[in-house]
Amino acid sequence: MMKKRVEKYLKEKADKVDCVTDEEPPKTADDYQCSGNLEQDFTKLCKLMAVKDIPSVKIKQSTSTNRGVIDNQFQTSLSQMTTWSSKPCLRIELENEDHSCVKEVKISGWKMDEVVLQVLSRILPSISNLQCLHMWRVGLTDYTFTSMRNTVSLCSNLRKVVLEGNPLAEQSYHLLIAEDSMLTDLSLRNNRIGEEGACLIGLALSTVHSANKNLLSLNLAFNSIGDAGAIHISQGLRLNRSLLCLSLSYNQIGDNGAAHLAEVLGPFALTHEEIVERRKLLLKAEESTMVQPSLVSLADSHERPLSVRSSSSLDRLNKSTKNPTKKKDNPKKEEKPAAGQATKKEEPKVAKKDNKFPRVQAGKIAGKDNNLTVSEQERVDVVETVIPLLDPGIVHTGGKVIHPGNTCLTSLNLSGNKLSEQSLRMFLSSLEGQGEGGLLRLSLNRNQYPSDCDTLLKIQEIMSLRDPLKKNLSGQVDDEHGEPKTTNEA
Repeated sequence: MMKKRVEKYLKEKADKVDCVTDEEPPKTADDYQCSGNLEQDFTKLCKLMAVKDIPSVKIKQSTSTNRGVIDNQFQTSLSQMTTWSSKPCLRIELENEDHSCVKEVKISGWKMDEVVLQVLSRILPSISNLQCLHMWRVGLTDYTFTSMRNTVSLCSNLRKVVLEGNPLAEQSYHLLIAEDSMLTDLSLRNNRIGEEGACLIGLALSTVHSANKNLLSLNLAFNSIGDAGAIHISQGLRLNRSLLCLSLSYNQIGDNGAAHLAEVLGPFALTHEEIVERRKLLLKAEESTMVQPSLVSLADSHERPLSVRSSSSLDRLNKSTKNPTKKKDNPKKEEKPAAGQATKKEEPKVAKKDNKFPRVQAGKIAGKDNNLTVSEQERVDVVETVIPLLDPGIVHTGGKVIHPGNTCLTSLNLSGNKLSEQSLRMFLSSLEGQGEGGLLRLSLNRNQYPSDCDTLLKIQEIMSLRDPLKKNLSGQVDDEHGEPKTTNEA
């Protein structure tokens, strides 16, 4: 009797083990559940999807030496764009040597087919700690790029993408910096980006109706943007208030393109389309109860006094929306309150300039200034929410609406282009017009101006006064790629 019970127990146990083992191995890639361990998942998924030569997975040894390796490989790619690596592999960097915490994935010098890309599109979103994706010469096509872009959007903590040496026929790189993109750092070096690609990127940075609000660093070095492309990029900088670092080095840009870039850094006149949109925003701000009162008052403090001295349609519109009830009750006394308001508003306007509220630098927003008091930090928080077309520094003069310019951009690299001393004079004028805010680093090396010109010395003097502890002035020594040594370390 006891013997039969033991045999029955052993048989039931064996059946349970068989059931477990039958359920464990997935038969297809669709059945496979990613574990978050890239080394394990990549190999298993490649086998399930019948990848013949499965690339190996290697762990990076040290981040301090990787930059030199990457730069050397990038330099090699300029002269060896037709060769591919004979031993494809994925290089990964771990967080605290934990194999389940991959923070960087680098694919370098081998052509990825669609199957391998499908494998990565399954694995990468499952890696919760992934922060950087580096793809150098991987043979992307327009189709595989779209797939890769969709994968990037699914990675919750991915903030940096390096996509270099991957020319695309449609030049659709702008999809990586759409308005809903969470990327803060994007490098697009050596992708043969021309005027068309630059136009799309400029539109992605900002238009009258939308703007990217997360991208902090954009590297477009070693492309073919030219003057026409630089003009498109400058249009994108007009109303963008997130970008801190921009590199346009080695892009065949001349004085014409540089003139438009310099223009948006200093005070510039709003276009008709921008003025119309500004009117709509002012009306919406006054009608909405959800808008911050400080933004409405700041916009009005600069707009209303001008309505007394100007008869433009913008001014008449503002006067008609100041106080509709008073206008209805006593329409004959419309001008008197307006004149009174003009004199009353002057004092707070000057006071706000004194406390530097409208001119907080974007570098401080990014956390570069650790000496902010509580009150100053509150001002920074408010400035972050200010709409560029409602900038409190906007003034009305000579029949034009003048914007104070983009003072959020802190680093601009134009090394290795075709700029003459004429370009230097334009940048000098813009820097002087920026006042205390604006650029902290301007690289103009290896252009076509005399090395001993007075304009360059004046630019260097301005930069040293703005940030005396920095050595990256316009006369800095660049690395072998024409890049400031700290540009990609932001």
